[in-house]
Order: sequence, then structure tokens, then C-alpha cells
Amino acid sequence: MHLTERILGFTLLGSEWVLWVLIGLSVLSVTVMVERAFYFRGSGGDLEALGRELVRRLKESDLEGARLSLTGLRAPAALVAAAGVAELDRGADAVAETMASAKARLRIDLERNLGILGTLGNNAPFIGLFGTVLGIIKAFADLSRNQTGGAAAVMSGISEALVATAVGLMVAIPAVVAFNFFQGKVRKAIARIDAMGHLVLSSIPPTPRPLPPPAKD
Repeated sequence: MHLTERILGFTLLGSEWVLWVLIGLSVLSVTVMVERAFYFRGSGGDLEALGRELVRRLKESDLEGARLSLTGLRAPAALVAAAGVAELDRGADAVAETMASAKARLRIDLERNLGILGTLGNNAPFIGLFGTVLGIIKAFADLSRNQTGGAAAVMSGISEALVATAVGLMVAIPAVVAFNFFQGKVRKAIARIDAMGHLVLSSIPPTPRPLPPPAKD
């Protein structure tokens, strides 16, 4: 059997299996949206009030109070600040490095599964178009085998094939909207993390410098 005949046999499967693929991808897309919505829910909080409280306690050298003010908070900015405050005894450099590490780890959590939404948004229309092409090929192949149906049979097959394109768009559009929405959430979270980190670093009590040894006579 020639390669062309093998490929033709595959294309004659039609677009129905592509529709099932798109339905599965739509379920995956909705699952990611729900998971991300639950993740970002309640991850904001009144960070301005928290920042003022944190600055006050740090300027008063109340390190234990600063740690307690950050305990139990879910906001990414608060988690990064807590990681830095925990290292205050080691100096400003250790605080900065610890917060940078915590920020990098949290960024992975913030962006988790967003690549799935971006991929679906970009490629679901092409998957639908692929199904449409397969459906049109099958419609013309059916016409060649049974020419008594005429144009009506071809138009019926084409209309069914176009459903795949419509379903592909139905999967892609919500995925793109959700991807952009959650990317905005990520950008805001990163900006808040940076702001809180700079606030912690600027409020660290200065380390007293040792007095110089007395001059020898």
C-alpha cells in the first residue's frame, strides 16, 4: 500500500475523534482555571497595613513581634517577608538572598499550569481546523463513492466538519482570557513581593559598628 493511500485511510476517519480530543482539552482547561482561581483566592490581603506594622516593629527592633505579624499569612509577599525576617540575625545580605530565593520558589507556584492555558489558547483553533479539513476530505470521499446524494450530501458533511473549528475556538478563547487574567495576577504578586522585600531591607536596624581601638601613645 502506497504512503498516500495510508494517509488517505487515516483522513477518512473524519473529524469526530478530533472533537473528542477538543472536549478533553476543554475539561483540562476548565480544571486549570478552577485550580488557579482557588490558588489566588485570598492570596492578597491588606499588605499596606501589614507593611506599616512590619516597619514599626523592625524600627523598634521587635524581631519577635515582626515574625508573629507574618505568621499564618498566605499572601506571597508575606511569605517572602517572613523568610527574610527569619534571617535578620544574620545581617542584611542574608536577608536579601533568602528573600530572593523565596521569591524564585514562589514564582514557580504562581505560574504553575499557566503554560497549559497558553498552549491551548494558541493551538486549539488549529486542532479544530485540522478536524474540519479531515471532515471535508471525508465528505468528498463519501460523495465519490455515492454520487446519488449530490451536493446536499457534500454540504451536510462540510457543515458537520465546520463544527470542529467552532469547538476549537470555544476551547481557545476562554483559555486565552484566563491566561491573560492569571498572568496579570502573577505580575501583581511579583510587584507586591518586590515592594515588601525592599520595605524589609530598608527597615532592618543598623548593626552597630565596633569602636576603633584606642590610639597608642
